[in-house]
Amino acid sequence: MNLDLTKKTALVCGSTQGLGYASAVELALLGCNVVLMARNEDKLKESVKTLDNSRGQQYQYLVADFSDTGTVKLVIDEFAKKNAIHILVNNTGGPPGGAALTAKPEEFLAAFNNHLINNHNLTQAVVPGMKAAGFGRIINIISTSVKNPIAGLGVSNTIRAAVANWAKTLASELGPSGITVNNVLPGFTKTVRADYVISAKAKANNISEEEVMKQLVAEIPVGRIGKPEEFGAAVAFLCSPAAAYINGINLPVDGGRLGCL
Repeated sequence: MNLDLTKKTALVCGSTQGLGYASAVELALLGCNVVLMARNEDKLKESVKTLDNSRGQQYQYLVADFSDTGTVKLVIDEFAKKNAIHILVNNTGGPPGGAALTAKPEEFLAAFNNHLINNHNLTQAVVPGMKAAGFGRIINIISTSVKNPIAGLGVSNTIRAAVANWAKTLASELGPSGITVNNVLPGFTKTVRADYVISAKAKANNISEEEVMKQLVAEIPVGRIGKPEEFGAAVAFLCSPAAAYINGINLPVDGGRLGCL
């Protein structure tokens, strides 16, 4: 199986912690050069230092706040003019929780910009280089809510579904150029975002976070929550040459929790 990503370069967004960082770590282990992108430069500097360099991999970082779509576009457009990106991992922190009915219109607009518009601008910037190389991988880290909406995450459920369908459309458009587009759907994984969801559920139901965790684990066939590195490994595989015929899918990494195909 060819998992070698030597001489390939990946841009990984939201990559100083959680699933983005885990994806960057696994890509680096396959020999990939990695460009980290996030808003906190101090954390970016520290994260770059931790990546494997045993094969001479090169690491860089870009500073941008994903709540500012204009700046994200300027930063990636300038970088892509001089650097080829073969792999793009789109990843942005999820919107605040709450019911869809009570959400304000501006909450939907903000989430749409943070997720779909940023993803689109990033993709437009890197696709020419992918086409020139005859190799491209675009991965969107979204949510299992695209298959089964999650209670209490009304805005997130809505926007994640939009991203999933945008990605499926691109998979058809870019496939002939050797570029695959796939979505990876995290289940409950040990991240800051998961901690937030657990805390919100506990407060909403007036129970302890320990009880929420117990309930969540009971719904997962493997009997535990996921590890970030397990998710990162799935992302890295889809970016590899071995995954060239996998295109346009939604891949849950959730321990079997989803009750649908």
